[in-house]
Amino acid sequence: MTETMVAKIPPLMARLLERPGVFEISLETFDEVLKKTSGLLLLFFTEDPVRYRETLDLAVVAPELLETSTEPMRLGVLLPEAARALQPRYGFGRWPAFVLLRDGQYLGAIDGMRPWDEYQQEMARLQQATPSRPPTVGVTVCSVDGGEHRH
Repeated sequence: MTETMVAKIPPLMARLLERPGVFEISLETFDEVLKKTSGLLLLFFTEDPVRYRETLDLAVVAPELLETSTEPMRLGVLLPEAARALQPRYGFGRWPAFVLLRDGQYLGAIDGMRPWDEYQQEMARLQQATPSRPPTVGVTVCSVDGGEHRH
């Protein structure tokens, strides 16, 4: 990460990105990172901390999730521009959010700030989950007969 990039993000987020096992994922590098990353990858979808104050709270929670994981896990941080562009792939409802992947495949998401015990329970459940299709944002499709269907 360049000095210019660090200057544009809050100091707490910059410190997070300096930790071992934590790296920034841009819109341009996202697909390549998913192809190359094996094992658990926790994606941190950040937002503007002025608008979504929980973003900085989750920046504190994220390293704790790495440390308490039952297996090795890396943390990919998506800064707001990339996070907004990629959020529709995962369909979570609140900002900020964590999305857990195994070998690039979706296991689940935890959105918004939660009590610590909920994070622990959800992470344990997600680590045991079978990869599935993410619940992307649905689009209403109208058929020729006038009926509506969600896809």
